[in-house]
Amino acid sequence: MTADTQVVSLRLLKGFALSVGQRRVSISSSAQRLVAFLALQDSPRARAYVAGTLWPEATVSRANANLRSSLWRAARMGHKVIEASAQELEIGKYISVDVRDAVARAHRLLDISRPCDDILTMHTLTVLSADLLPDWSESDWVLIEQEQYHQLRLHALEAMSERLTAARRHGEAVAAGLAAVRAEPLRESAHRVLVNAHLAAGNRAAAMRQYDQCRTVLRNELGLEPSQSLKNLLTSCRRPTATAV
Repeated sequence: MTADTQVVSLRLLKGFALSVGQRRVSISSSAQRLVAFLALQDSPRARAYVAGTLWPEATVSRANANLRSSLWRAARMGHKVIEASAQELEIGKYISVDVRDAVARAHRLLDISRPCDDILTMHTLTVLSADLLPDWSESDWVLIEQEQYHQLRLHALEAMSERLTAARRHGEAVAAGLAAVRAEPLRESAHRVLVNAHLAAGNRAAAMRQYDQCRTVLRNELGLEPSQSLKNLLTSCRRPTATAV
């Protein structure tokens, strides 16, 4: 297999990594940001828009110069990572981008009209448990992309737990619920799907412990109590059993 036919893959979950086949490729930090930005877009972007977004504090001429420099640095790796025309830029069409696969899986999990047994897997749980570019936080565009993906993956993890609970795959349902809680400990809906998974498995004590954990973190961090709907899930667990006569 020649270099031109090797798969080029881009990882943005857990951090930036660009690979050709099995070989990790090093590129400059400015080229990394350009590649990552384009990979997170759903359509080609005008050069002026890209330059203005990546270098918002620079003058137009300096931002455009920075863009040209980053394009040159990206091209030096010898593989067509970026498709460039006179007016627009986009990520190379044949590059495999992990976050795009994760987003597609998330949307399938959230579409209740579609079955998705084929993606109720550990791989899906793993990719939805990872943050987007966690070490990058210095730019507004990065923070926006991070929050959008964070919210999407939270909803998807909850949906995954619910689908696994319905399929009576209780251990996996609990794992998905735990991933949602770890990602956002103050999110009551994440605690709710986890409590449901425990109850569906018949583990009432585990459900009670999870409810108590939720109540503690909400009280300590926000001064709030769990909602009545969450309390109602535990009513049967707390109800005393009848005394035999």
